[in-house]
Amino acid sequence: MPEIIAIANQKGGVGKTTTTVNLAAGLHEIGKKTLLVDLDTQGNATTACGVDKNNIKTTVYDLFFDEATMEETMVYSEANGFWVLPANKDLIAAEIQLLEFSEREFQLKQILAGIGARFDYILIDSPPSMNILTLNALAASHSVIIPAQCEYYALEGLTGLLETINKIQEKINPNLKIKGVLRTMFDVRNSLAGEVSGQLKRHFGNKLFWTFIPRNVRLAEAPSFGLSAVAYDRNCLGAKAYVSLAKEISKKIM
Repeated sequence: MPEIIAIANQKGGVGKTTTTVNLAAGLHEIGKKTLLVDLDTQGNATTACGVDKNNIKTTVYDLFFDEATMEETMVYSEANGFWVLPANKDLIAAEIQLLEFSEREFQLKQILAGIGARFDYILIDSPPSMNILTLNALAASHSVIIPAQCEYYALEGLTGLLETINKIQEKINPNLKIKGVLRTMFDVRNSLAGEVSGQLKRHFGNKLFWTFIPRNVRLAEAPSFGLSAVAYDRNCLGAKAYVSLAKEISKKIM
């Protein structure tokens, strides 16, 4: 069975979608079969994988309401080497419609239950807020990766997320684990980044990934071409960092 990992943070702009797309590419690079699930109404992960979100026939929305099958919805990103369950603005309606379901938090879990052993990993790009879609992501996952920028208030923002995860463990998904906290957009020349990094290490211990993601122009450019950094420029620092993260995650699971 695949390891299902949600990439989540209630704070926007921390590199959540960038991490989901590039970690999927990094896992492909080390020989792992991966499915990326775009659960964000903006559909940015879908676009970053080279899929035209405005001209696709079926999306995750259709899976939620049994209007399409998994095979009809999955798209293979040839350039990036992994499969995608795409999303677009249709998911906005799902946020409202799911509230009518008695088992609304578990719809994605039921959808993914039928995949079997086809993939090694399923990565879920969740919205930058704690809504019903994020609850579905965390209810369906075995673990969660938390991207965090090393800036003022980083720990304060993470405290709220950790409280939410604790509540989900108590009431919805007792098996949910924190896979790790990932430092993103990290600038080694910035003294504040180093200070906050130290605070994260003291607070999270071995839950802080050794790998950090540096600020990198090529990493930022890649989505505009519908590519991961690994596919765009495998020798750039951003691509190398995500391949390193993929290897670290693979070892953690072993």
